[in-house]
Amino acid sequence: MRLALTLLIALAAVPAAAAAQEVVRLGNLKFAHYGAVSNMREVCKKHGLDVQETVFPKGIDIFPALVKGEVDLAASAADAAIANRAAGGQVYVVAGFAKGGARLVSRTDLALKKVADLKGRKVGVARGGAQELLLLAELAKAGLTWSDKEGKDVQIVYLPFADLNQALLQKQLDAICQSEPQSSQAINKGFGVEMLKPYDTPLGEPVRVLVMTEKLYREKPAVAQKVLECFVESTRAFIKDPKAAEEFVVKQMFKGQISADDFQDAISNSPYTYDVSVEHIQVTTDLMVKYGVGKMTAPPKAADWVKLDLLTQAKAKLGVK
Repeated sequence: MRLALTLLIALAAVPAAAAAQEVVRLGNLKFAHYGAVSNMREVCKKHGLDVQETVFPKGIDIFPALVKGEVDLAASAADAAIANRAAGGQVYVVAGFAKGGARLVSRTDLALKKVADLKGRKVGVARGGAQELLLLAELAKAGLTWSDKEGKDVQIVYLPFADLNQALLQKQLDAICQSEPQSSQAINKGFGVEMLKPYDTPLGEPVRVLVMTEKLYREKPAVAQKVLECFVESTRAFIKDPKAAEEFVVKQMFKGQISADDFQDAISNSPYTYDVSVEHIQVTTDLMVKYGVGKMTAPPKAADWVKLDLLTQAKAKLGVK
């Protein structure tokens, strides 16, 4: 009788424990360098967190979900996060997760060697991502003017990431400023050639950021801290074991739609990281204002919303420098 009672109590405790598991809703994108963030789903299971991932078409699509309270955590280009914060979004930058991640790629049948050669050309880019700001900074450095209409040195054509390669392949565009692994795919499949990695402007290599709602940060500090520990653990695992990272991204994220070579080329141009600085977010903000990206009326001051205390504690706990 006592054994039966003990078993009943144990069985009753199982659903209670499951119900007590904290849920964290993650907004993510389908890019090679977003793999360690996606892998947090697996890592967090060991730490009593249920990370529920939603993959969005592009970064600016995540922020309405954050505003509605449908997402607690998101992977994003820094400029998309800045634009959201400027519009009143209650989010904090809590980490960086990848650097670089872009190439300026031209058609193979055109002799476009430098940015100045884009004069009179059509260049495609996704609106609201790091690639847009990188492209505008490069055009400005080369002394070129631009518009999404005719009449300037360069006509910019805004398309989703998924459509840029196809437009280049069909020769509807002369060049694209594209993310990874799509830019590597264009090169590996033979219809694109790299003009340059666009990191030689004041922006340098753009850092993709992990953003967290103020609500999670303030109201559930223990959960927020655990989330950052999972992020650091996941990122460390991918840095230490590139083959595991490759298998996860190629097989789980992309379901075999990209090759191992595509992944290797992409990650060589968008390495995983943990870090971002207040200074980098401020420089990004200043360049957005300069080039009219995000059309911000009240640009946020980076020091007010870049919160790196959780990351610092997580790295110290896990012995990561």
